[in-house]
Amino acid sequence: MKSLPARKKTDQAPRAWQRMLSGRRLDLLDPAPIDVEIEDIAHGLARVARWNGQTMGDLPFNVAQHSLIVEEFCGALKPGWPVKWKLAALLHDAPEFVIGDMISPFKAQLGGQYKVIEKRLAQAIHLRFTLPADLPETVEKTIKRADQASAYFEAIQLAGFQPAEARQFFGAPRGITAIELKAMSAVEAQEKYLARFTTLFQSLDG
Repeated sequence: MKSLPARKKTDQAPRAWQRMLSGRRLDLLDPAPIDVEIEDIAHGLARVARWNGQTMGDLPFNVAQHSLIVEEFCGALKPGWPVKWKLAALLHDAPEFVIGDMISPFKAQLGGQYKVIEKRLAQAIHLRFTLPADLPETVEKTIKRADQASAYFEAIQLAGFQPAEARQFFGAPRGITAIELKAMSAVEAQEKYLARFTTLFQSLDG
């Protein structure tokens, strides 16, 4: 059996960073808060399709629009919630601006390493925008509840699920008024996401 050729000293490890339009280089394995820019997040999320693009209509339903809905739902669930937690809700899927929106069945197959990378990115994003690296469990639960409510409405209105099937996977929304969904363009979603971020971030010290 032939032995494998020795690795050349000039060989380099695979590139683990992505260049952003802002000019930043974000290392996926060791992300630094200083390399996170909200403009990059908004641009990326507005161009990432939910449901792997398997939604009805001419436009894909993007993650930036989904994030706006989740933040709105959190406000309905927790009237008077501190602004910092509303900001956390808006940013709940922010890591997807660089790693994309993996559907739940695929995440389950990828296992722990995907979750490690996702968590490190989330921590860097939180620190960049003056949030705690790890959110309190109660905050996480509220965001998750709002996230699943949005997923339920997306599933039955856009992704072809029957209501009973959507309830099985996402639960029936509680404490949230039903909304009618219409996909925004990437440009519109990006602008609205940035505008909402600016409003919340500028209110943190208020």
